[in-house]
Amino acid sequence: MSGKACRLLATMLGWLATFGAAVTAPAVFAEEPAVEVSVPAGRARVNFNAGWRFALGSHPGAQVASFDDSKWEQVGLPHSFSMPYFRAPDFYTGDGWYRKAFILPALPRGRRLELEFEGAFQDARIFVNGREIARHKGGYTGFPVDITDAVRAGRNLVAVLVNNDWQPALPPRAGEHVFSGGLYRDVWLVTTDDVHVPWTGTRITTPELSAASGRVGAETEIRNSGATPADVTVRTSVIDGRGKIVARLPDQRLKLAPGEMGLARQLSMPIARPELWSPESPSLYRAVTSLIVKGRERDRFDTEFGFRRFEWTADRGFFLNGKHRYFRGANVHQDQAGWGDAVTNGAIERDVRMIKDAGFDFIRGSHYPHDPHFAEATDRIGVMFLSEMSFWGTAGFRNPWGASAYPTDPADRTEFDANAKRQLAEMIRINRNRPSIVVWGMDNEVFFTAPETMPDVRRLLSEMVALTHQLDPTRPAAIDGAQRGDIDKLGDIAGYNGDGASLFADPGIPNFVAEYGTTMSNRPGKYEPGWDDLVNTRGADKGKEGSWRLPWRSGEVIWAGFDHGSIAGKRFGGMGMIDYFRLPKRQYYWYRNAYAGVPPPVWPVAGKPAALRITTSAPTIARADGTDDVQVIVSVVDSQGRRLSNSSPVRLSIEAGPGELPTGRSIDFAPDSDIEIRDGEAAIALRSWQAGVIRLRATSPGLTDGAATVRVLEGPQFVPGKTALAAPHPYSAFVRPQRERPGDGEFGLNNPTFASSSAPAHSSRLANDGDPATYWSPAPDDSEMTLAIDLERVVEVHSLTITFPQSAPYGFMAEILDEQGQWRKLVDEFPGMQDAITRKLETEPVVGRRVRIRFWPPKDATVGISELRVSGALQN
Repeated sequence: MSGKACRLLATMLGWLATFGAAVTAPAVFAEEPAVEVSVPAGRARVNFNAGWRFALGSHPGAQVASFDDSKWEQVGLPHSFSMPYFRAPDFYTGDGWYRKAFILPALPRGRRLELEFEGAFQDARIFVNGREIARHKGGYTGFPVDITDAVRAGRNLVAVLVNNDWQPALPPRAGEHVFSGGLYRDVWLVTTDDVHVPWTGTRITTPELSAASGRVGAETEIRNSGATPADVTVRTSVIDGRGKIVARLPDQRLKLAPGEMGLARQLSMPIARPELWSPESPSLYRAVTSLIVKGRERDRFDTEFGFRRFEWTADRGFFLNGKHRYFRGANVHQDQAGWGDAVTNGAIERDVRMIKDAGFDFIRGSHYPHDPHFAEATDRIGVMFLSEMSFWGTAGFRNPWGASAYPTDPADRTEFDANAKRQLAEMIRINRNRPSIVVWGMDNEVFFTAPETMPDVRRLLSEMVALTHQLDPTRPAAIDGAQRGDIDKLGDIAGYNGDGASLFADPGIPNFVAEYGTTMSNRPGKYEPGWDDLVNTRGADKGKEGSWRLPWRSGEVIWAGFDHGSIAGKRFGGMGMIDYFRLPKRQYYWYRNAYAGVPPPVWPVAGKPAALRITTSAPTIARADGTDDVQVIVSVVDSQGRRLSNSSPVRLSIEAGPGELPTGRSIDFAPDSDIEIRDGEAAIALRSWQAGVIRLRATSPGLTDGAATVRVLEGPQFVPGKTALAAPHPYSAFVRPQRERPGDGEFGLNNPTFASSSAPAHSSRLANDGDPATYWSPAPDDSEMTLAIDLERVVEVHSLTITFPQSAPYGFMAEILDEQGQWRKLVDEFPGMQDAITRKLETEPVVGRRVRIRFWPPKDATVGISELRVSGALQN
């Protein structure tokens, strides 16, 4: 192995070496049901989602098998502390325990067992048979746990203690989402030989790629966990999508001492005319790597990858496979109605497919590493993907996750830096072979931080960019949400949110609009795109749609694809083109028509309801193991079967067979509730832990029932009268105790600004940058002289604080755009009433999101506003 390769491997392993161990006395097992797990020859990866018991709170001794968990809830994974969850702004924080018993045969000599966790939010301690064997901190990246030395023949017990308290040294310290705890992604039991490829241990590259030919480079980590040396031959073949071998890489040999890790590097001969991956043709290949010792295959590891090349430029935009491409994308959060963050792979695939079907070709994974299946889905469905780290900032909350993006206490900074870099390394390691990923994102809006920490923010971002280059030289590193704080040029690419579209039209660095839109609506909403600040791009013709797509801008990404849970409340989290239940708003149909050429459907109208109709996203659930589900849609129809907009209360029930809804065997939809029916339609995802036929029934007083069946194909068979049915999970929104609930907050700092005009060197963003020495000033010929701030929250405003550039008798009127879209007066002062530089004034208590100041400067005074702050109560 070359010195450079050794250093790279050591760096990666250093960031990933996070696990500690503690030994306890052998445990005594309680008599409880346990699944039998086989240990086959070769590599096997078995789903480990079913059969867990769960309880919130601290339970001393819950790590040992003799602990009595008989009264705990029986759950399957993915699972969240907050289930069932329907976009409440508050959520439980603290401990939650998971326990699972399983039976093993005697482990053959030379065999290894690992648990692979795809995600645990956010501080997880793993115990096997009473012994703590690992700890992982970081809620959005997966990790492996070697349990070989902790298990025994017979009954075993794995227990996981998960904690989701805010931690000052753990990213994210801030973010406009919800941060529910839990084992909310899949868990797998992996068996291998002593000589094996470790977790995500291959890196596939495609050097010297053109339309005519391309090579395949393979770097494979090999670990010898055995007690004797191993002489390993590494053999890799490349297989196309039809199963044909298109290349055999030269064999490599490594001699590994006991406990040693090595790296094999292989490079193929040129492959003629490889099929290039693109959104229009998402062609994939597999690299199949065999480890052979003394003529016997000890491991076989498959890696999916694709051939594609791309280029980001500052002056010509973005290119994929040599062709210029202005991408059009959507920001996507991971959570869905009822299940919260704990969604299945099938639900992830539906999300990606919905974005693709509307004609979008790019997704920004906002604002944390998503489930590993997400990038697998963008690969296979054909959508370019930005995978983003969870270094995140936000403002305006008296909430732990409204803190400074970077630690204010120096004692937390070293650990925070290490955690951020380790999570970045894990994100890259997990996803590095995915061709749909064309850029790594370092952050989102981390300028929302204490002013004294900005130098450390810039330093850490620079270090993360350098680490990204080291771990993956094939992809650039983006600074996302880069419109404040002088951070946009610390990486290879700048992604600008909100007013960044107009503030940085041509920044001299490869760039894109990372967020635009922010249309806040309930379904059905308006049939319009909601371009927001894109139209204000310098050089754009406001009357000509798309004129902001400048030659050097790479693309634009709407905020947002889907409604999501938010600490800012339901209304602020309701800016998706698609609602939380995964039913499209009319905005989605506008884009689908404009981008994909699909005309909108006929909008339902009010009529005389006669019946309910059930449709499902698929006729079957492929697997009863927490990786697949179907979306169930209930529609109100008239006597002719036509959809209506009438929204009657509806109960959806599983009347026979297996199956589970987030609330149990039934769920109640009602207008103006958290579990809502709107515009004559309601929806929810259904999953199952047994195979069989699920019979569904939807009822509403006075209407004919709707009925449907869903067949579950693979899993333990459901036996009527014997198989336990899903327990009820009644919904009630979590509410923090009164003593924890916030009062008024302050809003406006570093939020997007919009002005009637701006004078040179006096941009609108200087009116809320936290520095009273800088100020916004309108252009000399501006007779309107208005400045607006988007609070990015729904707020009942109680007071304004305005700082002017000097002491002078300025006059002004402050208004707010209310929820009906009307400007309403908050407060005003006539010119000459006072001459204080800073004025704090009580206002009318009006609810809205955008505050506008129209002001009248006195003669000979500096024209402008230095700072504007808004105080008020956050609205859900």
